[in-house]
Amino acid sequence: MYTISNNKQITLQDIQTILNTNAKLVLSDQVKKDITACRDYLDNRMSSQITPIYGINTGFGSLCNVIIPHNELEQLQVNLVMSHACGMGEEVPLEIVRIMLLLKIQSLSYGKSAVQLLTVERLVDFYNHKIYPIVYQQGSLGASGDLSPLAHLSLPLLGMGEVNYQGNKCLASDVLKSLNLSPITLKSKEGLALLNGTQFMGAYGVWCLIKSQKLNKLSDLIAAISLDAFDGRLEPFKDNIHLIRPHKGQLETARAILKNLEGSEILAQEKLHVQDPYSFRCIPQVHGATKDATQYVNTVFETEINSVTDNPTVFPEDDEIISGGNFHGQPLAISLDFLSIAMAELGSISERRVYQLISGIRSLPAFLVAKPGLNSGFMIPQYTAASIVSQNKQLCTPASIDSIVSSNGQEDHVSMGANAATKCFRVIENVEKLLAIELLNASQAIEFRRPLKSSMMIETLLNDFRKIIPFIVDDKVMYQELEATLQFIKTMKI
Repeated sequence: MYTISNNKQITLQDIQTILNTNAKLVLSDQVKKDITACRDYLDNRMSSQITPIYGINTGFGSLCNVIIPHNELEQLQVNLVMSHACGMGEEVPLEIVRIMLLLKIQSLSYGKSAVQLLTVERLVDFYNHKIYPIVYQQGSLGASGDLSPLAHLSLPLLGMGEVNYQGNKCLASDVLKSLNLSPITLKSKEGLALLNGTQFMGAYGVWCLIKSQKLNKLSDLIAAISLDAFDGRLEPFKDNIHLIRPHKGQLETARAILKNLEGSEILAQEKLHVQDPYSFRCIPQVHGATKDATQYVNTVFETEINSVTDNPTVFPEDDEIISGGNFHGQPLAISLDFLSIAMAELGSISERRVYQLISGIRSLPAFLVAKPGLNSGFMIPQYTAASIVSQNKQLCTPASIDSIVSSNGQEDHVSMGANAATKCFRVIENVEKLLAIELLNASQAIEFRRPLKSSMMIETLLNDFRKIIPFIVDDKVMYQELEATLQFIKTMKI
């Protein structure tokens, strides 16, 4: 069990543990108390409220000046959820939807959103029973929160829309009935609390950061294999050169490369060349900058996932209901663009190392096969890598610098953070593919250094890898080798 609390920070490490252990969620007693107190405050306030309060007894967006009669406030919230479920495009991966549910529960736990306790408990039921609403990737502007994706996340609470349950796409109404759960009857403000928020951007960002942490380590390990396969030099990784330019990520990377290659016979042999190309010599500087960028983005997202991001916000202790802009995704949009650029560079420098390995230099055969000409060998995997690197460059055009006016000018600056999120997801998936291509090439190249051995760590990894991908002597169907290598690194524990 993992207890949702509003008096302690939830970290990315916590989320990774929750996901990996399939932990069930439970609300703390304090969370239940705070949610109930906030709802009671709003109910009491609305019993005598005459003046308009945005989104509670008014319309939404540019309709904020339209007053809604008291007897229609519940229908107003239902209409909001239905009308905003306008997503299109590919379905959001279930692992992202799972994080969306977790983050929405966390955001509502602070007792500032005036939702019913029953509504939050139902979201917990969805998470624990693995009822994952069908959400679509396109539709959010990243300001007013992720309105369309969160509408799709919320529809099943009302017995509407579709969910993925036990591996099948089903009507939400059928799943609720099978589990003896009644649809939620929304009270005033609840639809807005569910739809306003940054949980779509947040969930993508959390996934991207968790994946980035692994890829940062993996890139150092695979780069070390490439360095040894290329007969690279040790000196650029020594501590003294990095201590006089002590960026944290740079120093961490250099030390990781040395650790990965500790005991390598190849690294220890005398070198005939004076220096290595930048893609090898500058691994600490390039990989290190990505690590530092990732750490910065991590701090932004850990602030965000421990925040209240709906609107209006209810402060019972101050007797105030404030309509503000905490749903605006600009902090996330800029950070996601930054993370995309930083991670894309890991793929870019990886492709350059692949290019060097197949170039027929440093006593390696052209395209890493014994009979180049008759065999194309590893010529075309580099083409594939170049194509993916180019796509990443296109995807790294910042989304956060764009804005399109919506809602008749009331919502006149938006973050486009949702687009930044889905682009970042694709960039990081591409980087994983690029590292797989590098591993396939590096593992082939290092065989031409035999009988010399690399480090024990690398030899162990290569031994495991060779159980899946044998050394390639003659041309064969290569896409199968690429896919098998990708699956190998996806399952690597690092």
